[in-house]
Amino acid sequence: MDIGTMWKNPRNSEALKMAVGSVTELALCVARGDLRNGFAVVTPPGHHASRSQTLDSIVFNSVAIAAKQLQEQLKVKKILIVDWDVHHGSGTESIFYTDPSVLYISLHRYDDGAFFNGTGDPSRVGCDVGRGYNVNVAWSGGLRPPMGDAEYLAAFRTVVMPIAHEFSPNVVLVSAGFDAAEGHPAALGGYRVSPKCFGWLTQKLMELAEGRVVLVLEGGYELVSLCDASQACVSALLGNEPEPLSEVELLRSPCANAVCSLEKVLHVQSLHWRSVRSMLNTVSLSYVKAERRVSAGSEAALVLSGLNMTVPHRRQ
Repeated sequence: MDIGTMWKNPRNSEALKMAVGSVTELALCVARGDLRNGFAVVTPPGHHASRSQTLDSIVFNSVAIAAKQLQEQLKVKKILIVDWDVHHGSGTESIFYTDPSVLYISLHRYDDGAFFNGTGDPSRVGCDVGRGYNVNVAWSGGLRPPMGDAEYLAAFRTVVMPIAHEFSPNVVLVSAGFDAAEGHPAALGGYRVSPKCFGWLTQKLMELAEGRVVLVLEGGYELVSLCDASQACVSALLGNEPEPLSEVELLRSPCANAVCSLEKVLHVQSLHWRSVRSMLNTVSLSYVKAERRVSAGSEAALVLSGLNMTVPHRRQ
């Protein structure tokens, strides 16, 4: 539909304004402490809209507008935006590309620029004072094989969570697109992330900002996986323990294409974030192996900290 035609319809324009207003109000309530967290189920997606560009029915970038209102109304100092929609949020990247108070992390299918609109290269890290505050986890390699739980677990373990903890946001906004979920055809992503995994990702993000997390629906076009993934995320927001992930995925190492993609991100971002400089050595590990290595390191540190290193005084 032509944007001018759509905007002339009062029902369409009201729906668009209601969507962006709902997201802003929810974000303000969570930031003020009126609510612990929340999930805005709105449409259409907004993360492709920038200050000067729209895309089909995408007119308002609800997450970006909410972030701006948090800054202006509540003087929130640091905002993290995580975008796990399978398509890159070019609009959100553009809006905050020079803003060091907003860290934008996107996980998206990229295929060396051959997928969708070709934006989201891992070398794009922000500019001026915003340099280092734009992180593109750009998956390449097509669907050979499709990215799934093991790959997204690896991305969160080695890139997303270390950088997010180092940034230490006051509020977390999530462009929660579910078109990376299993069931979508190749043209819409073709990945195989399970609904349970999205619940796990949500729980990890709740470690940040004292749990002040707001999810905003973006893409997602396969109704069964969309509903299941949304339910898993809401359950995590309510404080329920996520359902266990597939043992196969927990034991599986990320595929070679994913490892290569993550290594590119880590090489670039290690110039800006200390927390990821040691991750290159673990990026190819399965979730279980990585956790065992962390546990072994923690146990060794506890043993060392418990040793009595006092040197006895010599008698004169």
